[in-house]
Amino acid sequence: MKPLSPTDSVFLLMETRSQPMHVAGLNLYTPPKGAGADFIQRLVQAWRQHLSARSPFNLRPVLKLGRWHWEEDADFELDYHLRHVALPRPGRIRELLAMVSRVHGNLLDRNRPLWEAYVIEGLPGGRFATYTKIHHALVDGVSGAKMMAEGLSGSPTEVKPPLWAQTFGTRAPVASAALWDRLTASATDAVRAGREIVPGMSSGLWELVRGRRADTGSTTPYEAPPTPFNTEITGSRRFAAQSYSLNRLKSIGRATGATVNDVTLAICAGALRRYLMSHAKLPRKPLTAMVPVSLHGETDQGGNQVALLLANLATHIADPMKRLQRIVASTAAAKEQLSTMGRLQKVAHGATMLAPMGASLVTGHAKQRPAFNLVISNVPGPRETLYLDGARLDEVYPVSIPTHYLALNITISGYGDHLGFGYIACRRSVPMLQRMLDYTQHAIEELEAAMPTRPQRRATPTSAIAAGVPSSPAMKATKRKPIRAR
Repeated sequence: MKPLSPTDSVFLLMETRSQPMHVAGLNLYTPPKGAGADFIQRLVQAWRQHLSARSPFNLRPVLKLGRWHWEEDADFELDYHLRHVALPRPGRIRELLAMVSRVHGNLLDRNRPLWEAYVIEGLPGGRFATYTKIHHALVDGVSGAKMMAEGLSGSPTEVKPPLWAQTFGTRAPVASAALWDRLTASATDAVRAGREIVPGMSSGLWELVRGRRADTGSTTPYEAPPTPFNTEITGSRRFAAQSYSLNRLKSIGRATGATVNDVTLAICAGALRRYLMSHAKLPRKPLTAMVPVSLHGETDQGGNQVALLLANLATHIADPMKRLQRIVASTAAAKEQLSTMGRLQKVAHGATMLAPMGASLVTGHAKQRPAFNLVISNVPGPRETLYLDGARLDEVYPVSIPTHYLALNITISGYGDHLGFGYIACRRSVPMLQRMLDYTQHAIEELEAAMPTRPQRRATPTSAIAAGVPSSPAMKATKRKPIRAR
């Protein structure tokens, strides 16, 4: 058995019926020409021949001596994990999103490996979808998206085994060493970790007490105003998603000197501002977003490898250009700070900043003084067109996690030349979530209308830290109707 890291264990400890802690991906496909009406049936039948699973799809959680461990499931049962379903007529995107909304609110069975895969047929034109959910204790958003992409093929003629039968992230075996050498290496690693963790905790504590620095635009926790998103949630979910041309966002960035990361945050900020205004709930203070920062480029360890930065969304500013400028200043200050830290220091810094959240969640104080208002994640994706047994992957949408007092989560995933925006929320706490798609489109158009006539020169980055937004996003530029949850 392998013990979970403290970070991975948190996702098991936090989980309740109202707060499932799994992430998912929704992919839409077009079957190859001449595939026949039984293409999906043959695909599923071929998958059912792969009766055993490889790591991490063969691991179930076991609690021993107060600590969670991963244990290989000796009684793995594929029929439980693989589901073949069909949409009710008329089989529109509306029915697909309604199905995803329902399924995403269901807990995964902890007596089994923590994943489920759905093959969904019944879409117009013979198209079909896959919806795959996996527990956040097993993977974070970046590693999960990478795994999903690697599970597909770059060629329409190549046939790969299903996701659970493939090998991902296998580390080379370590040569045997003398006991003294191993103990010495462990002690050295512990000292090195301490040198990073202690400064990270110190800087995290400083963030809690120093307050916002107006001269740098930096954002600190617990400055966020109370909003309708900061409330307890139920287990029901609503999901809405739409893809947008990456070139449009790049054009805005070139004209304003902003990164695509910052432009996506500004788009989300504009949509959030309009949504809250429509409900007469827009606070005078700006909303704060927590933006996860992937650390997988700094380590070969699996599991969750994430730091965080806080971004001022400037939702109190009506002018879209001034709002974008404020966001750029906020993220630049956060990235500059993280650029001076090692990997463990970044993790310790974020964990210490958010440490008081535990008590505020238990007492309900998070409703009045949230650490931040919502999570906005940016997940990189492949540029090249991908295929599933010859079926072309058309669209990719991430489905993430709302939690108590963070009832709305926005995740942006790249594929080809498009970015897919996925909005997931508590159905009761965030009514009419589908309106966010209209507001997102309006936010893009608002930025385009306000762009200066000449592109501004982008400032030289002060840090190699990226906020997790893909440099390689999404799909062929085709005009699509917004896809919404019912």
